[in-house]
Amino acid sequence: MIDLKQNIQFIKGVGPARVALLQKMGIETLEDLVTYFPRDYEDRSKYAFISDLKEGDIACFKAVAASKPTTARLKKNMTITKVTVRDETGSALLTWFNQDYVKNQIFGGEVYTFYGKVQKVYNGRIEMSSPIFDKDGETKNTGKIIPLYPLTNGMTQNVLRGIIENALSLCNNQFEEFLPAWIRKEYNVCEYNFAINNIHFPDKDDDFLQARKRIAFQELLLLQLGLLNLKELGKKEDKGLEFSQDEHIEDFIRYLTI
Repeated sequence: MIDLKQNIQFIKGVGPARVALLQKMGIETLEDLVTYFPRDYEDRSKYAFISDLKEGDIACFKAVAASKPTTARLKKNMTITKVTVRDETGSALLTWFNQDYVKNQIFGGEVYTFYGKVQKVYNGRIEMSSPIFDKDGETKNTGKIIPLYPLTNGMTQNVLRGIIENALSLCNNQFEEFLPAWIRKEYNVCEYNFAINNIHFPDKDDDFLQARKRIAFQELLLLQLGLLNLKELGKKEDKGLEFSQDEHIEDFIRYLTI
C-alpha cells in the first residue's frame, strides 16, 4: 500500500520553489495533494464547427493552420503572434500577446485543436485571443474534461494538474478501500480508487458524478460516525452530580428562600 504521508518533495515535478507554493495551499503530503479537489471543470471534450460559433462562445474546434504564425512587435514590451486557421465551414484569426513561442509550435498545413473564447465574428470569420491548443491526436490541454483548482499566486493550473497527475500515477490505484462492499452496493457508490481518479480527471460526466457522490457520501458518513462517537464518550464520562437520598432537599430550598 502506498505511503500517503510521504512529503510532496518526492513527487515528480515538485522542486523546492513548488514545495513552498503547495505548502501555502495547505498541501504537505501525498494525501493532501490527491485530496485537493477541483473547484470547477471545463468541458473541452466536445467539438464545434467554426461556422457555428458566435461572439462570446467558449468552444473547442479542430482546424488546419493556413500558414506558419507571424510575430510582430507592437511596442517595446509587447508582441503579437497571429495565424489564420480553417475547417471545412469557415476560418478563424487567432492571436496571442507576448507568447512568441507559439510561432515555433504551429506549422502551416497541420491540424490542431483549439479552445478559447470567441472575441468577434466578422464577415464569417471568427477571432479568438490566446486560445489553448494541442496538435491533432494529443489531449494534454483539449479533448477532455479539465479540472480547475483553487490556486495561490505563482502556481498555475497546468503546473498543478501535472503534479496531481504524477501523484495519482505514483499511487497507482493503491488507495485503501474502507467501505464494505455491501455498503457500496446498498447506497450505490463507487470504489474509492475510481472516485479519487475521476474526481480529478473524469473521462465523462457520469464518471465525475459517480466520483462526487462517493466523496460526498464518505464525508457525511465520517462526520456522522464522529458525532456518534462523541455522543458515546459523553455518556461514559459525564455522570452528573449524585445526591444522597438522606439529604433534606426541601429544608435546604426553604433555607435559601429565607
